[in-house]
Formats: sequence, structure tokens, C-alpha cells
Amino acid sequence: MFSRMKITASTGNYSDNIKRLKKALAECDAVVIGAGAGLSTSAGFVYSGERFEKYFSDFGKKYGFKDMYSGGFYPYQTKEEFWAYWSRYIFVNRYTDAPKPVYNELFDLVKDKDYFVITTNVDHCFQKAGFDKKRLFYTQGDYGLFQCSVPCHDKTYENEEIIRRMVEEQKDMRIPTELIPKCPVCGKPMTMNLRSDDKFVEDEGWHEAAARYENFLRTRKGKVLFLELGVGYNTPVIIKYPFWQMTAKDPDATYACINYGEAVTPEEIADRSICIDGDIGEAIEKLK
Repeated sequence: MFSRMKITASTGNYSDNIKRLKKALAECDAVVIGAGAGLSTSAGFVYSGERFEKYFSDFGKKYGFKDMYSGGFYPYQTKEEFWAYWSRYIFVNRYTDAPKPVYNELFDLVKDKDYFVITTNVDHCFQKAGFDKKRLFYTQGDYGLFQCSVPCHDKTYENEEIIRRMVEEQKDMRIPTELIPKCPVCGKPMTMNLRSDDKFVEDEGWHEAAARYENFLRTRKGKVLFLELGVGYNTPVIIKYPFWQMTAKDPDATYACINYGEAVTPEEIADRSICIDGDIGEAIEKLK
């Protein structure tokens, strides 16, 4: 629908749009937050540059890649090398705090509102910042979970303990062979619970979160604010397009978008849209 419509960029100046969003937040009866990678980037979870050098300079020197993302696709010849890289990757992007308090400040903005969060991020930052687990829907998985790579069954497994052991015990960019994770049911290799193909496991917790999100959308009436933060066009059908469609169908709804370089809205809902082109963390600071 929206892919064939005319899209318009942010209108009005930055300060006026901040004021409009602040007013919309104050007056809304419910807020639905849709978060993409741009939010975590604003919080300091960047995959290249100084942060890459701090945690992965040895891998970069040996294998020739220059960012964490590329390292995730490198064809490691052994599972010991593969899990040495991925355990460190998961540790720094899931079990360490974000360098900047953007998620905490976002929580301060909405903690007294009737809110729900849908996100494609897999770094667990919302829960670490204090967001209610039962008001979160992680659609694309969680770095903190393993699943069977086949998969032979629809269950996921917490991985913090084994990940920390892999990080602590790895030497020369290899983990001990006995730490390679295997499925407790079929014995095949385990993998991360990340949506990348049709083998992604949607476990019981995933379906319960999806049901809570659908129920929230169905039961909230009045002024609903759809607040989109850092969502790009890799998977627009999960957050961006549905937010546009729900705003179009509800004359009392408002759509707001904060995104660096991609703050746009369909002309059909432009009069009820607030588009802020800029850093999310800086915008939240202004909103506070």
C-alpha cells in the first residue's frame, strides 16, 4: 500500500517538532513504541571503529574484517573459532550495558504511560533499562537465547552462563571443544535465536508476547501515539508500515518518527505525523 504512495520528509523546524512530540506524549492515552537498530546505535552499540578495535582487534587482524557485522558472516573453519567470535560478540552486545543511557532516558519518558514496545533489536536493552517484560515483543529473537540449529523442537535456552565461560576460557581466538553448545534433544549444533531464515524458533514466550501486543493494539482507544525510533527499511513490514496503516485507520492517532536521515511519512497521514530528523538520544534529551 504505502510503497506506491508519495512519501514526504520532515516538515517544520526541529524545535517545533520536539514541542509537538512533547505535547503528543503528554496528551496521549497510550503509546506504542516501535524500535529499530537506530535506537541502539544512538545508545552507543556501534559495530565498527573504536568499539570494534576495543573488543575484536585480534579477530580483525587475523581474519581481515573491520567491523563486528562482517565478523558474524566470516566462514570460520572450526566451531571453536566460530564460538570464540560469537561468544565475545554476544557478551559485549547483550551482557554489557550500552555506553549511553538512551534507553534509560526513554523509559523515564514513558514509564508512567500506558505503553507497549515492539522491536527488531535483539540486545535486551529495553529490559535492562527497566521496561516491563510483559510490555515487550522482541520479534527477531534475542542474543541471550540459543536454539537447535535444525531445529528439532520449538524451545529456546538461556545462554549467559555458557557465553561467559566461552569468553573467559577462550585462547588464541578458540574456545575449548567441550564448550561447543549442542542441542540437548538431538545432539546437533546449537545456534543463536536470531531470525535469519525459516529455521528461527518462535517459542512459547515469543507467541505469548505476540498475543499481548495484539491485545494491546486491539483494546487501546482514544489518543494513541505510534512512536517509531530508528527503524529503517530492512524489515519495514514489521513496524514502519503497520504504524502508518494503523495511524491512517484511526483519526485520533498520531505517528511520530525520530530517525537520522530517514524521518518520513506518507502524505496521507502527514497532518498527524511528527518527523524528527536527528539523533534519537539528543531528541530524547530535548523531550525531557
